[in-house]
Amino acid sequence: MDLSTVWFLLIAVLWTGYLVLEGFDFGVGMLLPILGRKEKDRRVMINTIGPVWDGNEVWLLTAGGATFAAFPEWYSTLFSGAYLALLLILLALIVRIVSFEWRGKINTDRWRGLFLRGLVVGSWVPAVLWGVAFGNIVRGLHIEPVVLSTSNVDGEVVRTTLQYTGTFFDLLNPFALLGGATTALIFLTHGAVFLALKTAGDIQERAASLATKLSVATLVVAGAWAVWLQVAFSDNAWTWGAVAVAALALVGLVLTTRARREGWAFIASTVAIIGAVVLIFGSLFPDVMPSSVDPLYSLTVNVDHGFNNIASSSPYTLKVMTWVAGFLVPVVLAYQAWTYWVFRKRISAHHIPENIGLTFDDDPKVPADSRA
Repeated sequence: MDLSTVWFLLIAVLWTGYLVLEGFDFGVGMLLPILGRKEKDRRVMINTIGPVWDGNEVWLLTAGGATFAAFPEWYSTLFSGAYLALLLILLALIVRIVSFEWRGKINTDRWRGLFLRGLVVGSWVPAVLWGVAFGNIVRGLHIEPVVLSTSNVDGEVVRTTLQYTGTFFDLLNPFALLGGATTALIFLTHGAVFLALKTAGDIQERAASLATKLSVATLVVAGAWAVWLQVAFSDNAWTWGAVAVAALALVGLVLTTRARREGWAFIASTVAIIGAVVLIFGSLFPDVMPSSVDPLYSLTVNVDHGFNNIASSSPYTLKVMTWVAGFLVPVVLAYQAWTYWVFRKRISAHHIPENIGLTFDDDPKVPADSRA
């Protein structure tokens, strides 16, 4: 296996980590107005993800950085062509971060309500648009050669590049929109299961009940999208295995939420997300960005399709990156695993101080292993 293929797989792993971990973060934020009936309930929900949400976002930064370094053509085509959609995601994430940090700074209903809405919107927008983005990447984007320079003598084309030449509204096709509905439902269910696993009392009961209902809708919508993807856009027969794994995980999610087995339900939703990522990246390979105009214009991992449009960096760059990743990735994984272990206990309303002007770090009544 050459290094360009290795990095294609590593980027898939990074996206898996991001979607699994940030997925329940998004779900909790999306569910705030649904399950957070009182201010204490909302504070319990926010504090379930308080110690980990910012660490979860590092997976996205690492995935983007790895794509830039390992596949610069892929990065430049995607981020320059679909800049408006990605800008919306970025703005939503910024609003979400600010809402996390500022919501408890002033003790007024108006202030808290403003940043509650920021949290909700900042969770819903990426949850939907990531599904739309991956749906379009799998389906193929309007990529074609664009002339960069010509000969001054006879007008002969000297240099071209492959670019996305479609519009923002081209991204809003039925398959991509169904992908957005799929990720939104998966994250909602993932977040509800996480809340049922991480809280105690009334919120746990409501979250578990909602997860039972959401799991059925997720099975139907996600199952339909996965089959559509496999039949219409995958040239690799082995990705039917990913469809089967994701489908079995979703069935298991329905059964475990009905049985109120939160731990197993969380494992099931995690496996479903992993299966979806394997299906997406497995359907793409050896392309990283298919062209809907002509397969010859697709950006590939390591195959020359005629336009010499190999997306990967030089072998030396990939070799250096591999050594760095080999040393640092285990350290990062160990640290994040330790963080989840430290904050593993359930949170309930009695852990929340009455004076919301105090943070968990300031209030001595709150157990250290429950502070956010």
